[in-house]
Amino acid sequence: MNKLFEKLNTQVTILGSLIAILWIVQIINAELLAGKLNYYGGIHPQSSMGITGIFFAPFLHGSYGHLIANIVPLITLGWLIMLRGFGDFFFVSIVTIIVSGLGIWCFGSPGSIHIGASGLIFGYFGFLLLRSLFDFSILSVIFALTAGFLYSGLIWGILPSDPDVSWEAHLFGFLGGILAAQLLGKRKRNS
Repeated sequence: MNKLFEKLNTQVTILGSLIAILWIVQIINAELLAGKLNYYGGIHPQSSMGITGIFFAPFLHGSYGHLIANIVPLITLGWLIMLRGFGDFFFVSIVTIIVSGLGIWCFGSPGSIHIGASGLIFGYFGFLLLRSLFDFSILSVIFALTAGFLYSGLIWGILPSDPDVSWEAHLFGFLGGILAAQLLGKRKRNS
């Protein structure tokens, strides 16, 4: 029981820290810098300046509403991944950020700026949905069904529909999550 409490405490600490960082960045950006971090830290497709945004863009949001919309799915899907292990959570996060960011940078519209954690959310979603194809465990199937039940509507977000929403982040985040699922599945089969 003590181990379970320790694990839950660590999960809350990690997710709570991530959310705190997102809020701190948003408050500083919105209230002190008038949103300038979005320009300097966002992904500018096909621009040498924009490539550094790959690692910063997930922490930036266009408004408080944008951030709030990302909080609940980020916590829920992130926690489901974390239930399998902290290493899985960090691995999926890093792979998704890189794949999503590179996808946006390579294929996004020139002159646009992409920010927000939605690529990460879609990566978590893709990972959870398809992990069971590479892992073959009952737990993976349960997590896939849970993620699908809670967030099946996300799948439409990978299609271009709203010019103000980065469908590229959604699509490449989703693909990054699938890649992470495949890589983790191979690693577990080989160990």
